[in-house]
Formats: sequence, C-alpha cells, structure tokens
Amino acid sequence: MTEQRAIEGCKKGDRISQKHLFDAYADNMLLLCMRYVRVVPDAEEVMLNGFYKFLKSIDTFVYNGSGSVGAWMKKIMVNECLMFLRKKKELRIADETYAEQVSTNDDPLMKMNAAEILKLVMQLPTGYRTVFNLYAIEGYSHKEIAAELSITEGTSKSQLSKARVMLQKELQKTGVYDEK
Repeated sequence: MTEQRAIEGCKKGDRISQKHLFDAYADNMLLLCMRYVRVVPDAEEVMLNGFYKFLKSIDTFVYNGSGSVGAWMKKIMVNECLMFLRKKKELRIADETYAEQVSTNDDPLMKMNAAEILKLVMQLPTGYRTVFNLYAIEGYSHKEIAAELSITEGTSKSQLSKARVMLQKELQKTGVYDEK
C-alpha cells in the first residue's frame, strides 16, 4: 500500500490503512518522543496520543508527496511531548538574559554511535534537553523555540549553550573530547 493510498484510506476510517501508517512510523516516532520524555512508558503514551491526534485530524491533511506525512506527524509528536512535559511540570527553564559563548566542535561526536549520543542527551536536565532537541535535532530557530516554550530568545540560546557545555563535559569524561 502506498503512503498516499493509506492517507486516503485513513480519511475514510479504514483500519488497515491506519495500521499501515502506524507500522510505518511507530518506531521513529517513539524514538522522537524518547528524546524528550525519558520514561519509556510515558514516551509510548505520548506517541500513542500523537497518533490519535494525527488520525483524528487526518481530514485536514493534504498529501504533498513523500515525506509530508512524516513531517506532519513529527510536528504533532513534538507538540505532544512539549504538552506532556508542561502537564507534568517537568519543563523548567530558568529565565536568563545572556547566553554563554561556547565553542562547538562536532568532530568528537563522529567517534560515537547514535545510541551513545542519545544516552548523553537523555542525561541533560529537561529544559536543556528540550531546547537542545528542538534546536539541534528538529531544526527550530531560537525565535520558534521561544514562542513554543513561552521564553525569551536569550533564554533559549542560554539553555542551548548550557546543554552544549554539559555535553562537552560528559564527552571529556568519556575521553572522546579533548578541549584544545
């Protein structure tokens, strides 16, 4: 079944089409949710809520070719993660005016696999991790992050900077990163 046919089927309430899209995207969406929500059962719940919202609003979705389903679903999942963190009051971000300047050398990350990098990111405090994920992984701008999290752009920059510092310190502990 093609993605476009699955979308058409979902708009008609076809369970086979819904299952097809779920099977195609569940693993990636769960990994996305786990980047924000540390506890696996909570991440699974967030993912399932995201799929529910995706299917509930499928009539408004316009298929624009390959990748459009994943992009729309990803946006829904990120929003679900942020709502979950707000609801659990885990999204605590200190209001700070100035961001620290941190050198960013990505070369050490090339020596690590994705699971090792994810483990380091998961150790970040919720606020740092959330801003880091939105900026470095999802591609949001500081302006978009500020609007989404109801913080200032400076706070977003500061949280990202501090996340990078923490990641660099952890990389130094593992011997992967040596500050020059």
